[in-house]
Amino acid sequence: MKTVMTVAGSDSGGGAGIQADLKTFAAFKVYGTTAITALTAQNTWGVEGVHNVPSAFVEKQMEAVLKDMQVHAVKTGMLANGEIIEAVARTCRKWGVTGLVVDPVMVAKSGDMLLEEEAVKILKEEMLPMASVITPNLNEVETLLQEKITTLEQMKRAAREIHRMGPDCVVVKGGHLEGDEAVDLLFDGSREYYSRVPRVKTSNNHGTGCTYAAALAALLAREKEVKEAFHEAHEYVHLCLQQGCNPGRGTGSLHHLSPFYMEWG
Repeated sequence: MKTVMTVAGSDSGGGAGIQADLKTFAAFKVYGTTAITALTAQNTWGVEGVHNVPSAFVEKQMEAVLKDMQVHAVKTGMLANGEIIEAVARTCRKWGVTGLVVDPVMVAKSGDMLLEEEAVKILKEEMLPMASVITPNLNEVETLLQEKITTLEQMKRAAREIHRMGPDCVVVKGGHLEGDEAVDLLFDGSREYYSRVPRVKTSNNHGTGCTYAAALAALLAREKEVKEAFHEAHEYVHLCLQQGCNPGRGTGSLHHLSPFYMEWG
């Protein structure tokens, strides 16, 4: 049995964050563990409040798991502030964490900020050099590089620039580009790979980024090569989007267990 840890925020609406990660881990048949960085009061309309967990307690959650279980991969999501980022990085170094997938969560789909602005620099310095894979969407790429990304060529250049910050591999998610296909790019330091799927026209897309990174972490824990994990994670998210649901009156969520059943009972 493979074990994966998610270090991320809790989504009370159930569509993103810790909740999406655990559903994804279950879909890939790995055992999911957690360290919660923030509590959010949110629903399908947006984020109504955020309560950050003290960084020392984030570290304590991670340590409690790592000293007891063999964790085969770690996925980070919402890290909220610089103190939490530093605590997570310190704990990863102390325990020799491998298979680190960094989803640089900065802004919710509703537009609410989920990472304090001054923490972006700390994220670059502390987390990126340790990452096996970083998975920014185009908005996050623009925040990391302070430049606009609107074309595939710009995505390619951006992937190389982010790779110079230290991660082993960079996945730039192109879902925000226009076109009939959703094109994602993987750069491993020497070669570029592309994953293309037909664009799913749906508003039930809350938690897409969390789900993608969690799938990558689960697949790395299962000893898949990064290139193979990249394609499989993209196809999984595509399927989950096709079968998405809307339990509320705003932006709906993915169907994380759609590989096992399609119809909601």
